Amino acid sequence: MDITDVILHQHGEQRRMFAMLDEFPRDDAEGLAAMWKRLEVLLETHAEAEEKYFYPVLLRVGKGEADADDVEEEVEDAVKDHNDIRDGIRRAAQHEVGSDEWWEAVIDCRVANSDHMAEEERQDLADFRRHADRQQRHDIAVAFLRYESMKAATGVPPKDKDPEEYVEKGGE
Repeated sequence: MDITDVILHQHGEQRRMFAMLDEFPRDDAEGLAAMWKRLEVLLETHAEAEEKYFYPVLLRVGKGEADADDVEEEVEDAVKDHNDIRDGIRRAAQHEVGSDEWWEAVIDCRVANSDHMAEEERQDLADFRRHADRQQRHDIAVAFLRYESMKAATGVPPKDKDPEEYVEKGGE
């Protein structure tokens, strides 16, 4: 088991769930709400697990890959992206499911998430693959999946983090 594979798999699941929303009947507010709740839990538990288990180790072993200046910039930007995704989730919660305003918030969340995943795959995951050993990759995957499984039923409350402070504290 490898944390980079786990994250990539979950990115695929997130893309798939947003695509399912595209095709879901627009007049089925109850179904949309249930589907969105499932996606919301996936997005937030994924982000929180990355912030608890993946990024702290990346800060210690990473160097910066692709178009990132350094590992600190990679992680700071990733945490900021998570905050943007959380903003979209919170905005959607303020509107009636299926309304134009709700869809606008969902689309903003999707755009933030898509941008984040692309950058994370290009920078963070590549950096981690190059600099973390297989045992670290396995151990983080186990802790990450355990955490997510424990939170799967209820999710975790969205809580923004200050990206600079997060990096300064080494991901704590």
